[in-house]
Amino acid sequence: MKFLGSLIIGVFCAATVGFSENWPQGMGPNVDFAIESGEGLHLKWSASLDENVAWRTTLPETGQSTPVVWGDRVFLTTMKPVEADATVGNDTVAYCLSATDGKILWERPIAGGYMTKLSGPFSDASSPPAMTDGTHVWFLNPTGRIVCFDFEGKEVWNREVTSCARTQPMLFDGKLIFHRQVYLPDEKGHFEHSNKDAPLEKWTQLQALDANSGELVWISECGVNMGSCPMVQHLDDGTAVIVVGRGGGHGPPEPEGISMIGAKDGKTIWSLELPGYMSTQTFPIADGQALIFHKNDHLWVDVKTGKISKTVSVVENVLVRRRTEEGRETVTETLELKKPRPITQGSNLRVGDFHYFRSYTRNYLGRVNVKFGAVEYLELPLQVSREKGAAEQVLWNAEHRKADLAVSTNKKTKKGLSYTSLKFNDMMNSRGFKVSGDARDIGNGWGHTASAAPTAFGNRLMVPLLSGMVFVIQADAEVLDEKAVMAINDLGPLGQAYSRASVSTDGSLVFGRTIREVIAFGE
Repeated sequence: MKFLGSLIIGVFCAATVGFSENWPQGMGPNVDFAIESGEGLHLKWSASLDENVAWRTTLPETGQSTPVVWGDRVFLTTMKPVEADATVGNDTVAYCLSATDGKILWERPIAGGYMTKLSGPFSDASSPPAMTDGTHVWFLNPTGRIVCFDFEGKEVWNREVTSCARTQPMLFDGKLIFHRQVYLPDEKGHFEHSNKDAPLEKWTQLQALDANSGELVWISECGVNMGSCPMVQHLDDGTAVIVVGRGGGHGPPEPEGISMIGAKDGKTIWSLELPGYMSTQTFPIADGQALIFHKNDHLWVDVKTGKISKTVSVVENVLVRRRTEEGRETVTETLELKKPRPITQGSNLRVGDFHYFRSYTRNYLGRVNVKFGAVEYLELPLQVSREKGAAEQVLWNAEHRKADLAVSTNKKTKKGLSYTSLKFNDMMNSRGFKVSGDARDIGNGWGHTASAAPTAFGNRLMVPLLSGMVFVIQADAEVLDEKAVMAINDLGPLGQAYSRASVSTDGSLVFGRTIREVIAFGE
């Protein structure tokens, strides 16, 4: 096991154009978390049992960025190593690994500015994935700096910049597009609720930098919430656009709702006001409609007019395939809605005719048929624990508390879905230090958290949880039932595999990472 001590991509195609064996940014080659095919990839693996593990490399410090892959290189970020238990940090370290065997090729420190909560269940300074075009690689430390390196690790340029840790940087048309964060958290990495009346110059917005020089190209006219996950997409006439979310938790200043902006200049095309909107989601476009979750509903918004064309409830009288002691049953259920959101933050992804998401209040995987509006849910396990030589343990829900399951509670946190656990995340790095600035990071990954975004390899939907579990779902299954679950994988032993990274691939291996290591699955 190891221990870690012309230049620009052109316009991405809106539809998935096939896989080039590269995953050049956190959102993948098509800026939509998806590739055309997953044929040939191992669907079943277990890091805790060392099954179908090609290689694994221990990381010296916690980190959250999705592994980015180009050719024989893997790029990712950790926090700067600490020498004692720690709660906050700002400096990061950029890494380049061999995709063949995980060997460290180079590492580079990137100094930070404001503090973030280490290993936060919503983000930390190591969260933004790298971006690469096969010649250069860009690393963003959102607390104060972005740096461009060549593939040998030589610095090309760097620029002072502040962003938000939850941003998903995009490389598009010679520009690096990511959030611009003006108002900053306190010394403990906490964002106050006192910015709701801030003037325009203090709004969080998108910004675009020239990838060759780092010079500012544009700033979006509208506000863009720090938890919003915009994607570059294309309209039927070829226009490159970005749908963004405004408003959300912590009293952001931008008005609540969604906007469509031009990807080339950041100018607003239209805006739709949605009072009480929670923007912590992706914003896919399908068949001329932007697909949005808002309170109890799934909305279809016409991309030409910015008007709502259709609404379907995702909580009232919905079909649920539930697990019971006697087996599975399908029921019609109305889900309880807590806070103004129906989905776990950041958990939605459109795959073909279905818009997938994780429920906010139950351990249900949901999907909306974007053509017909039908809503389905499938109950999935809260946690699965695997140890060599021991029987597998499965926890299904808060009521499933058999004597042989070591179900625990945490008095320091609110009781609920997130804290019903076989084991809590221990939040220890590979060197035995506790690196945790937010007590909510101990949770199972359902409920109140900002999950890693799902990724889709063809019709195979990879759904990761904070605990290191990764569900593999047949996304185009005719019925969302237990037969659609292709695998329940893990990134390591339960309690030790905390992860906020999406799963990526180079077409041969599947890459995941945890608080302690980066792992390649396959042969």
